[in-house]
Amino acid sequence: MAETQAATRLREYETIFLVKPDLTDDNVDKLKERVRGIVNREGGKVIRFTVWGKKKTLYPIAKQPRAIYIHANFLGNTKLVAEIERNLRIYDEVTRYLSVKLADEVDPETRPVLEDLKLAGDVEETRPGAAPSAERVDSADEAPEADEEATEEA
Repeated sequence: MAETQAATRLREYETIFLVKPDLTDDNVDKLKERVRGIVNREGGKVIRFTVWGKKKTLYPIAKQPRAIYIHANFLGNTKLVAEIERNLRIYDEVTRYLSVKLADEVDPETRPVLEDLKLAGDVEETRPGAAPSAERVDSADEAPEADEEATEEA
């Protein structure tokens, strides 16, 4: 009986992978479905996919300053994680990935499958004509006047 309980217990993992920023929503969905198929084929359970959207990276990856971030939360074993990472390595669209174990011995029956989410990502690139440097110039102009008033009072 201990063997059947151990067989139904899985580990919880999350994998975050970055894809090229010029990918369309359809291609991102196809990539998610490929990963979902791998998880199902290997006996795991997908909890949720979250597309965080296009974000600026810390440094250029594949000569691109931005990437689309995708977060996958799933249950499985170590073989499943190795298979997902092997496939992500093969896909040209994927530039980086990282898998992390969140919990040991999770009962799959207690974890419901959640609806996939899609977040907006960075909205800075869609703002028309916003120049943060102009705001700094205005505040810099005000600062010396305040200093002059302080010296006049003294």
